[in-house]
Amino acid sequence: MNSSEPAVTQPIPTPRFDLTLSENPFPPLPSVLAVVNEAIRGANRYPEFLPRRLPAVIAAHLGVDADQVVVGAGATGVVLQIMRAVSGSGRRMVLATPTFDGYPIMAAIAGLQVVGVPLDSSGRQRLTAMARAVDERTALVAICRPHNPTGTVAPAAELKAFLFGVPRHVPVILDEAYVEFLADAETVDPCELVARYPNLLVLRTFSKAYGLAGLRIGYAFGAPELIARVRRLQLPFGMPDYAVAAVRACYAASAELAERIADITAERELLRTALRHKGLAVPCSRGNFLYLPGPAAHATLTGAGIAAKGYPDGSARIAVGDPRADAAVLHAFDGRADPVPRRRPPPGQAAGDRCAGLPVRA
Repeated sequence: MNSSEPAVTQPIPTPRFDLTLSENPFPPLPSVLAVVNEAIRGANRYPEFLPRRLPAVIAAHLGVDADQVVVGAGATGVVLQIMRAVSGSGRRMVLATPTFDGYPIMAAIAGLQVVGVPLDSSGRQRLTAMARAVDERTALVAICRPHNPTGTVAPAAELKAFLFGVPRHVPVILDEAYVEFLADAETVDPCELVARYPNLLVLRTFSKAYGLAGLRIGYAFGAPELIARVRRLQLPFGMPDYAVAAVRACYAASAELAERIADITAERELLRTALRHKGLAVPCSRGNFLYLPGPAAHATLTGAGIAAKGYPDGSARIAVGDPRADAAVLHAFDGRADPVPRRRPPPGQAAGDRCAGLPVRA
């Protein structure tokens, strides 16, 4: 090609399935969509200067006071407010690696240095090692439960021991973005923890189980004094009025939500079982996603036209719940020679066994 000729830019092919962001495969619940459509009719009016109604609605649902809740543009918006509230010269944030990739990005924006603690070989957060990483420079710690991207769950006893050992002046984010996908026996009482640990901030979102990722509604709750520090950085006019209507409708549709969660988790277990039968060492996940470890996992999916969240070692995370996409994932690994490392299952457990305690659709 002559150097004076313009380069021809090849269009980026659109993936057949985009499983990158662990989105809910279903549209919003009809009852939620109806109230949002009605509320949007008032979009010519400004929302509250600072949100008061939405924190009150969430607080009433949780059983806490309204001054214990801060809201923002998704969980990420709340996290950035938290980081800016605690940041300072030379201050650090302790987290597991890999984790939600928004944490290091937002830490850089807020001026926090990241101290990463690698996961163990099973994809679990090493809470004891994370506690040891906390020092006088630590401004913030984040724990995901379930963990993103592996879907593993820190045992309640380990979590409580960790919180007990962290100095009370160091805020801790308990990221429960996927808490709705936990089995009842795996949940912890967040209100009890918040009452006991004034440095704890429980983070939640309406983006995942509720399927409202595009509306950007997230919140954190904790002790009033800590929440007040975060609220000082609240963006004026930053929370639209339709968020109040959407959240109320979500809480009123708990039965329909439970059905959707059951569908997603059942599909997840079917896919995980099938992938493990193919020799993929997929950890037991409690989110709406699966983690595929190994140097060729991401490349294999990309080659099949499936967009997935990739990691430096070649591993991938995929959203689950859409049977068509799940079938495409399985097809992508057909005939591949050891696309991810094989792992010998524990004695008495077949490679394809489902996660204990979860129903699998027949």
